[in-house]
Amino acid sequence: MSANERIVVVGFGNMGQALVRGWLAKGRGASSMRVVEPAAAARVIARDLGVAVEEGVGAADVVVIAVKPKQLADVLARCGAAVRSGAVFLSIAAGKTLAEIGKGLGGDVGVVRAMPNTPAAIGRGMTALVANAAASRVQRALCGELLAAVGSVAWLDDERHMDAVTAISGSGPAYVFLLIECFEHAAIDLGLDAALAKQLALATVAGASAYAADAREAPAELRRRVTSPNGTTQAALDVLMAEPGMRELLVRATRAAAERSRELAKV
Repeated sequence: MSANERIVVVGFGNMGQALVRGWLAKGRGASSMRVVEPAAAARVIARDLGVAVEEGVGAADVVVIAVKPKQLADVLARCGAAVRSGAVFLSIAAGKTLAEIGKGLGGDVGVVRAMPNTPAAIGRGMTALVANAAASRVQRALCGELLAAVGSVAWLDDERHMDAVTAISGSGPAYVFLLIECFEHAAIDLGLDAALAKQLALATVAGASAYAADAREAPAELRRRVTSPNGTTQAALDVLMAEPGMRELLVRATRAAAERSRELAKV
């Protein structure tokens, strides 16, 4: 793979911007990228990054579809020139299937579906990808490389798993943000000031996550290791792990998110 493939990004919101910044940081030239985006403020950001803004989707090697699901059909209908040039289409539109995207493009077109998450904005994202049969090995590798510029990637063998991925890593940052929010609230309830509460919550979650990622042991073992019998941590876990506890709540929450992902595919 070179760093000169022609990339068109349709939709330049938070994720589109995160991707472009990641590619630039990895050495891809701004001249190899183009943005299609109606919002004036986002167009200014693209130009400030040195990336050209165009009105339509022209010939390309890869077209990144970074729009809201409800906008997808209209975007696909305007991608004829890219289809004719042999582009692969990399979609991050939530809930929209490979078959639906391929049908909207009107032919046997290489399509890769991806589910990145918000930490991509700082190069710490997690993205799962799945490709249709028309996507070549080279096209798959290119899409994987583009997403790896903003974090870790994992390929799925079965598109049906994308709903689960959406519920875990796609929506997961919001669950962690909620945990931080709850930590802050609990600290304030115990008498700490807001600034210290925020510092303790952020550092604890970030440090524990980094420690777990670096450790060889499973998270359950790490939890047991820091939990002294009849100690303070045990007192808290007795509450969090009671039924229905944190585990049951997260299972219910992620099932709800996965179900909503399936519903979006039908809209």
